[in-house]
Formats: sequence, structure tokens, C-alpha cells
Amino acid sequence: MKSITIKGSKRESVGKVATKALRNAGKVPCVLYGGEQALHFSANELAFKKLVYTSNVYTATIELESGEKFSAILQAIQFHPVTDKIIHVDFFQIFSDKEVTMSIPVNLIGNAPGVLNGGSLRFPKRKLRVRGLPDNLPDFFNADISELKIGSKIFVTDLDSNNCTFLHPDNTVVAQVRMSRNASEDEEGEEGEEGEEGTEGENAEAAPAAE
Repeated sequence: MKSITIKGSKRESVGKVATKALRNAGKVPCVLYGGEQALHFSANELAFKKLVYTSNVYTATIELESGEKFSAILQAIQFHPVTDKIIHVDFFQIFSDKEVTMSIPVNLIGNAPGVLNGGSLRFPKRKLRVRGLPDNLPDFFNADISELKIGSKIFVTDLDSNNCTFLHPDNTVVAQVRMSRNASEDEEGEEGEEGEEGTEGENAEAAPAAE
């Protein structure tokens, strides 16, 4: 998984006055949990642009002025109720030998035949919650929809787990093609044998297709 570097400074004071001063200076107060003790630091608000305002998921490398570096994942973020500015961020420290839990986006690839026949593509699971070692966490999971006909589904068990554990029931539907009003009742475009002969063919053509 790709990582974004957040450069910050340790906070000497964590009181309300100091926190307000940080925010007035365009900085965001942050806390890193998961280590021996919580680490309080601050970083420029612009440093979070690629980490927060994206549909992708990244780990973070927190780099302090002292030279210390920590690997982490974004745990929680608070926005101002009026301005939507970031006012606080919580991180959780990760280690290469300890599993973590994250929500990873799903990337659909291919074109579903069922959609070409008028079906409706549903994508209920755009992110999947998984547990695994940090080095095994992918940037995204691929879901190939090129075989989906009307009524077909892709379940979480159909995806490559990348040595991670899906935290969803096996029957969780990731994507499916459902019937719509404009859907072709015969997806493969097969004609009945009677359609090749005289009057019987005309009658068969006018009759509704069998369900």
C-alpha cells in the first residue's frame, strides 16, 4: 500500500489555548496512538490534502522535526461544523509484524454483458473491511464484472484476498446486475427454431418470449 508523508512537530502543550493558537497558524493538532504512549504533534493543514480528500486509502509516514518516523493509519478526523476545515486528526501506529484493520476500496474492471442487455449494475460494497499485515494490504481489490449477466452476482469470496482476511460474511454481495424494465429477456439473442418457417414463424415472433 502506498504511503503519504506527514511532516510535523511535537506539541509541548496540549491545552485549549495552545490548540487554538495552532489552528490560527494553519496547523492541525494530532495524536498518534498505538505505541508505548500517545504522541501529540501538529502538522500543516495542507499536508492532509492527499490523505483525506481522496477515495483512495493510504498509510501515513509521520516524520517529526527530531528525525523520528512512525508508520500509521488514519483513525479519526474532525472537521469544523461550519467551515469544514480539519480541526483534529487521530492516527494509529502500525508495525510490520502486527495485523491491522482497514477499509480497502473495490475497483470494477470490464464491462458486464447484463448491462449491455439493459440490466442495472449495482455496486453495494465500494469498500471492504479487511484485517492483515500492513505489507499485505493492497491499494484496492479488483472485481471483474465481464462475466456478469442479468441476475449474476460477485461475492466477497470471489475476490483475491491478497493474504488478508475479509471481515464480511461469505454471502456479502460486492456487485450484481439486476433486471430492469429495459432489460432484454433473452440475453444471448437466441431465436426459437419456429421463427424460420412460414406462418408458424410469424406467430412465434408476435408471441411474448417465455420467462
